[in-house]
Amino acid sequence: MTAIKKSCIMALMERYLFQQIEHDLKHKMVFLGGPRQVGKTTLALSLLDDKKGYLNWDIQEHRERILKQELPAVPMLVFDEIHKYRSWRNYLKGLYDLYRKDRQILVTGSGRLDLYRFGGDSLQGRYHFLRLHPLSVAELSMTTEKGLTDLLELGGFPEPFLGGSRVEAKRWSREYRTRLLRDDVASLERVQDLGNLELLMLRLPELVGSPLSLNSLREDLQVSHKTLANWVMILERLYAIFRLSPFGSAKIRAVKKEQKHYHFDWTLVPDMALRFENLVAVHLLKWVHYEQDTKGRDVELCYFRDIDGREVDFVVTENNLPITLVECKWADAEIGKAMRYLKNKFPGAAAWQIHATGKKDYETAEQIRVAPALTLLKELV
Repeated sequence: MTAIKKSCIMALMERYLFQQIEHDLKHKMVFLGGPRQVGKTTLALSLLDDKKGYLNWDIQEHRERILKQELPAVPMLVFDEIHKYRSWRNYLKGLYDLYRKDRQILVTGSGRLDLYRFGGDSLQGRYHFLRLHPLSVAELSMTTEKGLTDLLELGGFPEPFLGGSRVEAKRWSREYRTRLLRDDVASLERVQDLGNLELLMLRLPELVGSPLSLNSLREDLQVSHKTLANWVMILERLYAIFRLSPFGSAKIRAVKKEQKHYHFDWTLVPDMALRFENLVAVHLLKWVHYEQDTKGRDVELCYFRDIDGREVDFVVTENNLPITLVECKWADAEIGKAMRYLKNKFPGAAAWQIHATGKKDYETAEQIRVAPALTLLKELV
């Protein structure tokens, strides 16, 4: 067994949120969201001492027990995909109020539980919300370029990454898209035109890295702007994609409205340089969500683009001020004017230009760090 596979298995045995979930369950319910097949069920089961406490809404026998409230007499209950039940909010509210001193409750789902909670009685104050992300350089303790290459080609989802086969990873990715459409969209959203939605999913990977024009897509797919905007929001709610807004400040003439999008399954992106940018986006978002969910920090991930055409791939902000600037390059390259411009505007922000295949590693006089991607990514989460 290779060292990479060993590190993956170790990461799966105790994912990076394991201890945080244990801590939070002592005080409230925990809602664990994240993409389909990212490892939520495996993580939940690893927390259970008695597997009888696991109840999956998609399993008929479990669903009947949930509806009849014939729940196992165990100290911890895990409800998987229960947000597909129309009255799930009131159900959990009543359960928590009844058993809050006697049972711990963990709720997992492949949809945005923080969004699907709205409507009906509020669960406010009764739960902590955590988001589980794909495997990353830091979580896998990667130290070699070979490891990064494998992650880039196989993706960060446990099954294809651990399988180690490029061919099987492609098959998994294709089947993943089908399951997302036929299972999650069908059960959680009101979409009749699944054919055009699938066409949208096929088209989006080619547009990674550039501002997403809904008008152009609307013309391609021959649907209304409202319908297309709703479909993109659905894909966000189901953790297929995420969008970044441009960073704006009184100090700069920033573009205000255009958003860029990225995929949680970065292997969908055909261009390798853009796939690398997508991988970095997921890594940075994982860190941002971790800091938000576990520490309550007001951090956000965005990008920079101004009306003069200057652009920096990623800007991490805290309290609306940049703390980290990141530019992605496939190979060794000169530092762009946009990075120098933004670093000059915000000298206190850490500035990185990272590369996937280059060799250079140095820091400029204005404190812009040029380095292999692993140097930065291994310091995240």
